[in-house]
Amino acid sequence: MTKPDTNTPEGRARKRLNEFTGLMWHIATFVIVNVFLWVIAPGAAIWVTIAWGVGLAFHVAAYLLDESGFQQRRYQRFLAEEQERDAG
Repeated sequence: MTKPDTNTPEGRARKRLNEFTGLMWHIATFVIVNVFLWVIAPGAAIWVTIAWGVGLAFHVAAYLLDESGFQQRRYQRFLAEEQERDAG
């Protein structure tokens, strides 16, 4: 699949949709696999659930930070600082 062009509103919307869809697939897979593991091997399932849960938490955090515009606001701040440094 090609990367969406993020210079257009349609491209940005497509990128956000792809990121959201990826997160939903990750959550669905986590739930389905872990339910299955807890049914067949509860002793081993705890380690898989913990490790995978940490990875899923990072995925959720990355998605939420991106959606909040945190990175874009930080970029604008750094850009303004660098432009001030060059000007003065």
